[in-house]
Amino acid sequence: MLDLSVAICTYNGAAYVEEQLRTILSQSRQPTEIVVSDDGSTDNTVALVTGLLENSGVRHRILENATALGVSKNFEHAVLATTGDIVVLSDQDDIWHPQRLERACAEFDARPDLTVLFSDARMVDATGASLGYVLFDALEISAADRKAIHAGSGFPTLLRRNVATGATMAFRRSLLEVAAPFPVEWVHDEWLAILAAAVGQIDLLEEPLIDYRQHGANQIGAREPSLGHKIRRVLEPRGNRNRDLAVRTGILVEKLASLGGAVKPADLTAARGKLRIERMRADLPANRMARILPVLSEARSGDYARFTSQGSTEILRDLFQPR
Repeated sequence: MLDLSVAICTYNGAAYVEEQLRTILSQSRQPTEIVVSDDGSTDNTVALVTGLLENSGVRHRILENATALGVSKNFEHAVLATTGDIVVLSDQDDIWHPQRLERACAEFDARPDLTVLFSDARMVDATGASLGYVLFDALEISAADRKAIHAGSGFPTLLRRNVATGATMAFRRSLLEVAAPFPVEWVHDEWLAILAAAVGQIDLLEEPLIDYRQHGANQIGAREPSLGHKIRRVLEPRGNRNRDLAVRTGILVEKLASLGGAVKPADLTAARGKLRIERMRADLPANRMARILPVLSEARSGDYARFTSQGSTEILRDLFQPR
């Protein structure tokens, strides 16, 4: 039987962490261990966690960071402290459905080649009441992308944008041999997901296995996009977004190239294609008229559709966004 480790990151989470831990401790399939990494909470988060876990009967470790690491590095700290075959990630403020660990364990048991598994989630407000939509709707994950991921061809989807939310994710701990250390330019979940797609197999479960709480203080969250929000994104100042995308993609290309035969040549070629277009986008001039030819040339080539997060929306961004 596979050993299951739960890795939880906390920071001033006293309002919700007890409820989250109780849903983990009441799973139909109990975890082998729970590792909590606290990033310098100034409330009573650590005391609440300690009180619950010391009376749980579940093996546990509570790590207290002397210096704040930030979300991604805190998760790295937590997962590296785990010992189980499978690591299941948890935020501090969500609500797990009773069968989450059982469902994940069944998938990994049945599929030795499965590296990362993530699921849908029910979106709820601060009180736990349903917001009327699910996470995959908020992320606008298309039927084609879901089909590709199910078929074992998730790398192109994840290269465009991350669709695997860490709060719903479980992975084989062996992935850390490739993924650690996590680059600071990447969020932990997207780094784990795209590397899993490159060197192993990633899949998703269509069913919600957690309630994903949105309360205004989330360090990472998801909102259902409105038309107005999409228009504002097209017209907001460019800032460093394109430069950051180019830097991140460069880090990915370097990582994939270092893995040699573990990575399919087509995936490395695709990553290099994304790097090329992201560098082009980062170098676009401030003058909108001067952007037209390079942007339309890339649009005709199909690379916006192949390599950018929103395809035609990204074309509009590059044409109209102020610098």
